[in-house]
Amino acid sequence: MTPHPTGDLGDESQQFGLLVNSVTDYAIYMLDPRGVIRTWNPGGERIKGYRKDEVVGTNYARFYTPEDIAADVPARNLAIAANEGRYAGEGWRLRKDGSRFHASVVIDPVRVDGVLVGFAKITRDVTERYLAQEQLRSAQHELLQAQKMEAIGKLTLGLAHDFNNLLSVVTNCLDLISAQPHGEVSDKYIRTALRSVERGALLTRQLLTFGRGHELAPERFDVGKAIRDMHDMLQRSAGDAVAVELDVAGDLPTINLDRGQLDSAILNLVCNSRDAMPSGGCIKITVRLQTARHPDDPHQEPGRFLCITVVDNGEGIAPDDQARIFEPFFTTKTVGRGSGLGLSQVFGFTSQSGGFIRVDSTPGSGASVALYYPVAE
Repeated sequence: MTPHPTGDLGDESQQFGLLVNSVTDYAIYMLDPRGVIRTWNPGGERIKGYRKDEVVGTNYARFYTPEDIAADVPARNLAIAANEGRYAGEGWRLRKDGSRFHASVVIDPVRVDGVLVGFAKITRDVTERYLAQEQLRSAQHELLQAQKMEAIGKLTLGLAHDFNNLLSVVTNCLDLISAQPHGEVSDKYIRTALRSVERGALLTRQLLTFGRGHELAPERFDVGKAIRDMHDMLQRSAGDAVAVELDVAGDLPTINLDRGQLDSAILNLVCNSRDAMPSGGCIKITVRLQTARHPDDPHQEPGRFLCITVVDNGEGIAPDDQARIFEPFFTTKTVGRGSGLGLSQVFGFTSQSGGFIRVDSTPGSGASVALYYPVAE
């Protein structure tokens, strides 16, 4: 009888040993009932960085993060495997060099004559897949937010145009009435009505800006100088309990923007910061030239942007609210303290000007809102 060309692989236990030691994409090893490592394969060394002599005899909890160890996750996973017949899950683990990787883990109990003698554990590095899924989820969330904001903008645009037409009729009627003979009391009521119409017109302009239906009047000017000129007005708006500080870089290029809309945007941000500091605090406005990539076109080469950042040390913005702060009529303020249109005006104006906004805030640690406006080459 001619022997097999590959030679004799030995008995079943030798074949199994060859199989386990040939696998390098999976860490396959045995644990005793307490979680102490008893065997180690080349896959474990490749994924986790430890040699066999470094880990055999130590507890497998060494691969878990400190927060998981504090929550007793390693012992809980073994208990689940022992009681339910299997544990399967994913989580962050530690390599020898301290770096983290996302692991897919399966733990099966090993029993002899019904007695638990240990566990068989298989670990696979799925970091690339996990990060790809996270990026996909983030992209889907951003797309949903963009679609929602676009839908709100279109609805807002239609309502604002109709409301603006109604205000024009009311204004014309009041002008006609004021031209007729009337008493002092009537004159007072007319002036009150006209002021209300003016406030309504301001809200309409903010809505039109958010919905990108307001035609901007850009002009080239020195933004740094314009903000320095606004300092007194911003300080008065912030009140005596809040200090408004400026940090404007020198030699900034002039840019093409609607100056009135920029003034309104900065004033809105300062007023929001003021309201977030009922006991007083500090608002710092910095103006810098930065290189950045527009988030709406991540494949485009980075460009130059003039970045205006308004930072406060107030109450901060809750994570759930950060995704909604630019929606029209959304506000966390009490009734009567805000229309919810200020930040939507900032968003609409910045987007319409070809820029973008970045918000960074931690509840209790203040908020930072950065406005990026493109600098023409």
